[in-house]
Amino acid sequence: MAGAFFVSAVDQPHPARTRAILKVHPEIRALIGRNPWTALIMLVVAGSQIALAVVMGRLGLQYWWAALLLAYGVGAFANHCLYVVIHDATHNLIFRHRVANYLVAILADLPNLVPGAIGFSICHLAHHAKQGDYAHDADLASHWEARLVGNRWYGKALWLLAFPLFQLTRPARLENISVITGWSVASLAACGVFDVALVYTVGWNALLYLGASLIFSIGLHPLGSRWIQEHFTLDPEQETASYYGMLNRLALNVGYHNEHHDFPSVPWNRLPQIRGIAPEFYNTLKPAASWLGLWLSFICDPRYSLYSRVLRPARK
Repeated sequence: MAGAFFVSAVDQPHPARTRAILKVHPEIRALIGRNPWTALIMLVVAGSQIALAVVMGRLGLQYWWAALLLAYGVGAFANHCLYVVIHDATHNLIFRHRVANYLVAILADLPNLVPGAIGFSICHLAHHAKQGDYAHDADLASHWEARLVGNRWYGKALWLLAFPLFQLTRPARLENISVITGWSVASLAACGVFDVALVYTVGWNALLYLGASLIFSIGLHPLGSRWIQEHFTLDPEQETASYYGMLNRLALNVGYHNEHHDFPSVPWNRLPQIRGIAPEFYNTLKPAASWLGLWLSFICDPRYSLYSRVLRPARK
């Protein structure tokens, strides 16, 4: 196991590739824009999750096992989809105005129970700007986190299970970046009211269902390998990878991660067109063949650790 991140002296690959692609395929600029239908998807998915939570709540806590099974088989996919909606709202890819996108993100965050949408938005934009910069990129694990987890299979499995909690600790190490804003306070208030109302009206099993859906959607579930696929690597020559499998249909094409980093102003529904227009730039990059396979490899392969990422010196 590597005891430190891979270190690169060169800038992240995406800006240079974007310029190269646009030089050959300027027509890709036509894909830039917004998709307001994403807001409707959010309402349908969030509404369905809340409806399932109500059903679980009315069954009562004696059916906790049903809540966990349903969360793993259904709720994880729904909550993961809502995270992708929040991601597109972060990039202003749903509506023109920032306020409207923030409102969509806050509503999409309600079934997640924990108000992470605004903090994610702030940290994610910094990740795009300074990918691999330890002081500014919260997508990198903290040193203490990487040392704690190590490369043991059970350590990595427990890390995936508790991934949302580890994410909450990372913003504190970032320089000149604060996730405390008026919008994050509003998101906290909205989630608090929603959580209390849910428990008061239908019971604790509803909260258990949504909480388990949250944990499974980004943690100990094949969907959790989405985070591994994006930037974890055993080959530091390629620090970003895409996934082109069928689960993209349920995950709003979030697997097209190289394409997204190269063109972050293109909404989720048009990302496959980028690869279709410029295959010579993407077919040379190695994709993740399977989220399930990558998930198992990450847990079981001792070569993988939280240090399996590319780090670059901080820029002024």
